[in-house]
Amino acid sequence: MTDPAARDTAEQPSLWRNRDFLALWSGQVVSTLGAQISGTAMPLLVLATTGSPSDAGIVGAAGTLPYLIAHLPAGPLVDRWNRRRILLVSEVCAGLAISTVPIALWAGTPTVAHLAVVAFLQGLCFVFFGLAERAALPTIVPAALLPTAIAHNEARSRGAALAGPPLGGLLFGVGRAVPFLVDALSYAVAVIGLLFLRGELRNRTTAPAEPLWQAATAGLRWIWRHPFIRAAMLLIAMSNLVFQALVLIIVVLAQHHGATSTTIGLMLGIYSGGGLLGALAAARLHRHFTPRTVIIGVNWIWAALLPLFALTSSPLLIGTIGAACAFIGPLWNVVIISYGTLLVPNELLGRVMSAAMTLSWGVMPLASLGAGYLLTALGPVGSVVVLTAMMLTTAAVATASPAVRHAPPLPT
Repeated sequence: MTDPAARDTAEQPSLWRNRDFLALWSGQVVSTLGAQISGTAMPLLVLATTGSPSDAGIVGAAGTLPYLIAHLPAGPLVDRWNRRRILLVSEVCAGLAISTVPIALWAGTPTVAHLAVVAFLQGLCFVFFGLAERAALPTIVPAALLPTAIAHNEARSRGAALAGPPLGGLLFGVGRAVPFLVDALSYAVAVIGLLFLRGELRNRTTAPAEPLWQAATAGLRWIWRHPFIRAAMLLIAMSNLVFQALVLIIVVLAQHHGATSTTIGLMLGIYSGGGLLGALAAARLHRHFTPRTVIIGVNWIWAALLPLFALTSSPLLIGTIGAACAFIGPLWNVVIISYGTLLVPNELLGRVMSAAMTLSWGVMPLASLGAGYLLTALGPVGSVVVLTAMMLTTAAVATASPAVRHAPPLPT
């Protein structure tokens, strides 16, 4: 007689034969690439139009403001609504928003207010799409394949971040409207992929719906009851604050040393290349490291690498240092996201993820604004020194945290 465990293993579907995962993943490869292209071009457009790092910081803050104000209410809505429809509407609305930028460029010069509104709408769509995708993933992928699927999503994002900035800088040099046109087309391709998804992508529950605010705070309550997740979210918030600010700072640092838009795109592509390699490695490495080792080790490595940005004038070397920082980030993401996805009941997953994103990504608007004002007050080198001090503090807090030092193993 065949052993049941062996039979189950043999019958377990391959991730790449999973129709829904493949449709979702492949469409997002194109869409994420387009977003990286326009995301590289947006600060270049602001700097070319106004010459002000503060204006670039304002537009960047507008794009990340939804991470702070929209994640909590979006979580319960993702758990209640048809997730497939959320994915489709988010991509359509984001595509329409970005398409107004080339129209404004052809009509004249877009204003900072217009670009800020476009960035805000894209950020809002990103919040809903990201929560719906994460919450739908366990309904698409078997539990045993979830860490691998999450690692593939990391690779998708990092791969787009590798190719997107060089293309964004190159296309911006060809014509200021071109990167935004390409992004609009990428959303259309992603929508076609989403049309192949089946079902509503959610688990049914017979429990009565809570009031929206009570449902929104349910995720915060769940995180608060798990000390390790709570500590991890706060530490991620600090690292996100640092690295969100760092992107604008190294762009201005490279410009300060005479880099062109094409060179800056190449620099950011090298930076992101480290993230792609890290995502590919994380699919295997996450099995060999405990959460405690990952969290403490990653923060100290970042603290050691950050001051190197202030010691070089070469944009390509800046990108290489960034690549080293980005290489270890996916390991952190795979461990924490896998831990939460496997531990949280699916009917709560959207709310818990929204609470986690509010805590960990809600700092990004402050980071973008802060980067603009740091650059104005201290210049790029002084700004790097400030970020280094913040990262050293974060690493010390991670090392001293009892919740991190006694972190449980990854659930199976």
